[in-house]
Amino acid sequence: MPTSTPLAKLVELLDLEQIEQNIFRGHQPQESRQRVFGGQVAGQALVAAGRTVPTDRPVHSLHAYFLRPGDPAVPIVYEVDRIRDGRSFTTRRVVAVQHGKPIFNLSASFQVVEEGYAHSTPMPDVPGPEGLETLSARMTAYAHEEDGWYVRPRPIDIRYVGDPPRIARERGETHTQSRVWMRADGTLPDDPLLHVCAVTFASDMTLLDSTLMAHSTVWGDVNGASLDHAMWFHRPFRADEWWLYDQDSPWTGASRGLARGAIYTADGHLAVEVVQEGLIRPPRRS
Repeated sequence: MPTSTPLAKLVELLDLEQIEQNIFRGHQPQESRQRVFGGQVAGQALVAAGRTVPTDRPVHSLHAYFLRPGDPAVPIVYEVDRIRDGRSFTTRRVVAVQHGKPIFNLSASFQVVEEGYAHSTPMPDVPGPEGLETLSARMTAYAHEEDGWYVRPRPIDIRYVGDPPRIARERGETHTQSRVWMRADGTLPDDPLLHVCAVTFASDMTLLDSTLMAHSTVWGDVNGASLDHAMWFHRPFRADEWWLYDQDSPWTGASRGLARGAIYTADGHLAVEVVQEGLIRPPRRS
């Protein structure tokens, strides 16, 4: 993998430095941002937890809270608490620290692979990703907005089935559902933990958009941030193969929005489910 690509930088971002038995350090990307991207801290925290668990126990769920805005100018220290090592399940708690204060905490559960009853909801009938434009191609007309945010290079290839939020706002669309094809923009190493953490990183990129699209607005119009994040991992997958992110928002109110996401592999299997609540605070009128 070329070392200068956005995906290579993501892989490097998720390769934490171990500085003690249960303490890891995550470095920051060279970007000018006001706060750390939530998907980054969630992905790095899951890496820290996974590094303390045997490889034959994949993660099956995580629950996390964003406590303070992360400072993108300094590294993040991840402290892992080995809560429990059972015969079937392993539990870890991770606290992310900056400037002596916790900015994020995560609980993750890992399970030995077992067989049992199985069922799942079917994947929605949507167009495949190959015939859809990339996000940057669809947003060329808005390249001058948000300091080029819409067309910047990304480690994740994102292709909207419908209109991206900025276009939906311009067209006056109001709906609570958003469907997006995603995959890592390149080939990842085979490490299963890396694929899980890459999807954890990507899961925060578009999910809360569904809370805004119902009100024909976008992030530049509101004060917003992730508040909490939960994921359930149902089956193995590769983050560098296409997956459909089926997202919707059942509720928004009290300056908060709730969003749900179901991730399907390209062959139609439900692989991951996600729920997130975010701060959705309209600008104050003077």
